[in-house]
Amino acid sequence: MSGYRLSAGGTLVDPATRLSFRFDDKAYQGLAGDSLASALLAGGVSLFGRSFKYHRRRGLFAAGPEEPNALVELRGGARREPNLKAPVVELYDGLEAWSQNRWPSLTFDLMAVNGLLDKLFVAGFYYKTFKWPSSFWEKLYEPLIRRAAGLGRLSGEPDPDSYETATAHADLLVVGSGPAGLLAARTAARAGRRVILVERDARLGGSLLTTRRTIDGQPGAAWAAAVEAELAAAPHVRILRRTTVFGTYDGGQFGALERVADHLPVPPPHCPRQRAWTLVAGEAIVAAGAIERPIVFPGNDLPGVMLAGALRHYAVGYGAAAGRAVTLFTANDSGWHAAADLIASGVTVAAVIDPRADVAPALTAAVAAGSGRALAGARLRRALGGKALEAIDVDLPGGGSDRIATDALGVSGNWQPDIQLATHRGDRPVWSDAHAAFTAGKLPPGIRLAGAAAGTFRLADIFAAGGTEAAVDLEGAALTPFWHVGGSKGAGKAFVDFQHDVTDADVALAAREGYVSVEHLKRYTTLGMATDQGRTANLNGLAILAELTGRTIPQTGITTMRPPVEPVAIGALAGHHRAMAFRPRRLPPIHMVAVEREAQMIEVGPWWRAQWFPLPHETDWQQSVDREVTTVRKAVGVCDMSTLGKIEVFGPDAAAFLTRLCANSVMKLAVGRCAYFLMLREDGYAYDDGTVARLGPERFVMTCSTAHAAKVYEQVEYARQVLFPEMDVVVQSATEQWAQLALAGPRARDVLARIVDPGFDLSGAAFPPVACAETTVLGGVRARLFRLTFSGELAFEIAVPARRGADLMRRLLIAGQDFGIVPYGTEAVGAMRIEKGHPVGSEINGQTSAHMLGLGAFAERKHDCIGRVLAARPYLTDPARGRLVGLKPVDRAARLRAGAHLLPKGPDATAAHDQGWITSVAHSPTLGCWIGLGFLAHGDKRHAEIVRAYDPVRGGDVEVEVVAPCFVDPEGNRARA
Repeated sequence: MSGYRLSAGGTLVDPATRLSFRFDDKAYQGLAGDSLASALLAGGVSLFGRSFKYHRRRGLFAAGPEEPNALVELRGGARREPNLKAPVVELYDGLEAWSQNRWPSLTFDLMAVNGLLDKLFVAGFYYKTFKWPSSFWEKLYEPLIRRAAGLGRLSGEPDPDSYETATAHADLLVVGSGPAGLLAARTAARAGRRVILVERDARLGGSLLTTRRTIDGQPGAAWAAAVEAELAAAPHVRILRRTTVFGTYDGGQFGALERVADHLPVPPPHCPRQRAWTLVAGEAIVAAGAIERPIVFPGNDLPGVMLAGALRHYAVGYGAAAGRAVTLFTANDSGWHAAADLIASGVTVAAVIDPRADVAPALTAAVAAGSGRALAGARLRRALGGKALEAIDVDLPGGGSDRIATDALGVSGNWQPDIQLATHRGDRPVWSDAHAAFTAGKLPPGIRLAGAAAGTFRLADIFAAGGTEAAVDLEGAALTPFWHVGGSKGAGKAFVDFQHDVTDADVALAAREGYVSVEHLKRYTTLGMATDQGRTANLNGLAILAELTGRTIPQTGITTMRPPVEPVAIGALAGHHRAMAFRPRRLPPIHMVAVEREAQMIEVGPWWRAQWFPLPHETDWQQSVDREVTTVRKAVGVCDMSTLGKIEVFGPDAAAFLTRLCANSVMKLAVGRCAYFLMLREDGYAYDDGTVARLGPERFVMTCSTAHAAKVYEQVEYARQVLFPEMDVVVQSATEQWAQLALAGPRARDVLARIVDPGFDLSGAAFPPVACAETTVLGGVRARLFRLTFSGELAFEIAVPARRGADLMRRLLIAGQDFGIVPYGTEAVGAMRIEKGHPVGSEINGQTSAHMLGLGAFAERKHDCIGRVLAARPYLTDPARGRLVGLKPVDRAARLRAGAHLLPKGPDATAAHDQGWITSVAHSPTLGCWIGLGFLAHGDKRHAEIVRAYDPVRGGDVEVEVVAPCFVDPEGNRARA
């Protein structure tokens, strides 16, 4: 043995390939195939972390995701990731890791002083301690608790890596690639079934890789490699390595996380770091193995105390010894088998202690042959040591005691089948006296358990259950339930939950104080709430609680198991859906024209729209927007309005149907005419507004706001299918089918005349305001014309099939060149609609009523419509709730900001004096100052009054004049030109 690396080597490592890495800024070397835990263990490291509450010294404890102690931060910079368990971190060259929850260093942690205050930090201390004096809560207690809370540190920087989501289907999903999983996958593959085999680790084989088992005369690892080669060659088998199935869901669906590049310093180009899978399978076999249960005894948290299976795992798999002189404390046969494998790997086993007196001689023989002591009928009393384990005290059979020097202690109380995936759909575990553990009981449809997950621990029984004959070495599986060694005074603390420092005394205190429900015990003591989800703590805690309350373990119960079984990064669940890809980007038909003219783009609802069109000489966005607004007011401009929701309604009852949806009646709307409409929610609040055009006796087109388009269509369909199914009406969303452009300004008619086909009269008399018609443009292109204005200017909206939208835009820009036509974007649209006092989403935000918008007359009409009755509630009609007003700063140079509160002049700026708020603001080049819209209590009666626009968040306090909402051309002469 060189250092703590065994000369016999390990099944998982390559001695010829050395890797350099750092832990807490100290350099180490490991081997290819090592985990971070095995490499540190081989390097002689015993101290891996600190506990959460007392900051006690903690060493490596387990060999998988059940590890409670060895939590590390990995990488640096934006890729820093906290709370990774060292046993599942694959070593790579250049890896950098840091311990957590300590200051200033792991070896000297000032917060370890908490251990001296353990009488204060008992179970439930956070419910009892921070009550008095009450004034200390915000000033002292809460800041201290927040500083102490949490483990590890996030980088605070944007994640530079990418993630994917994917879906795969199979006849059979096999979870786990131990002997049971490999047998199940091979049998199904030979039968021609589509198989997905999922393995959490990088290699297939499970326990066969880390035990010295033989199958048909060959090492278990060699047998696993042969089965893996057969599966890899099978045409209908997919193997997902480094993948964890984290949840079971309805419909045969399973969630899985594939760690595609976590074992690399940086993911390769175009490679995701992780991939979240939705696996859909007709059947599933869960062969997830079992989790070794420790024993609770004084001193059991000293560095050097580990699970017996973990000692075996590191020695056989990685060729790494946990100490020079190893002892084991077991109450089942597997502890003796672990001792035999340790001895065969070159580890010195000083003693094996078993409280059972009738241990089979075949088990003790290997220990005796290795010059170790086989102490059947003995019991460990406590572990001793300062910075790490140094010795153990043992009560010998027949009386007397002994102290054994040791620097590593393996503990095995028993094995708990890993049944979490079988319980996620609500089926409760059942207690098995034969296994002294919880088993799955009733299984969800389509799910079966195999191997240790099903309580089958002997390899021969696993092969027999799989219908396969094989010559395997026999291994006993006898056990005696053993949970807890009670400590005498001064023996030291006995820990149940290592990460959260929950002791047997904490469980006893919770029982004395009445917290005897397992769910209450969990939350009162924090037992099992750590990153390992209580895998090594829960069962012992239940056993101790059962003993204290005079109940059996099944009478005591078990806490609910929920997905995910292991942590899943939010980034993996989101996949590509983040930043600009958070949702699919929808491009309007005019998008390429906006790109050609180098428009500044913005997300509007689900659409990617032009915000403004800068010119080379313009230095900021305000110059561009002011130019666009001024040009529309004085000449002509064209804007893409294709993203407005367009809903076609037709049928004999179409007019009556729309009248039930809208606060204003549509029944009398003439063919060839448009009308403004307001929709109410069922509770009477304003839902959305827009226009409705009657193209024929039974044909209507509704346009609604971009942001609310999907919800409005949903409401219309709900009304058609559920509220008024007797009506003969058809509803169709047509938003994507039509490109729609707004042509606005005094020269709009002149430009439009150049692209409308001959024969259509655009004069004010023949095509007056709010008229609509179908015609052709650009030499035969089908089109719909609407005499509608959102800017307050003479304006038309032209709709053509979406594929011709970009062509129409280009032709309009050419046709209007001599008039100085400009394309304008959403910022100019917003500025002009505020100048005209048109409410949109900022005003119709789900909290305002028709009366607040100045549209109370709509809601008071007598025809029946959705929301009409509740819209008349006094609360919604009370003018004290606010009325829509316009706002101009008294100092015309002052800037207004949306969200500012409206307060009367004089009184202090307090919530008691709040009378409204500003909803929208814009710089108006027409008026030469900033203007805004807002809601002010009794605002329609307060025109010309001066109030304060108070903005404490941004330090604003501006005097504003209350005016009518319409700032420009209130008579509407321009629109009627």
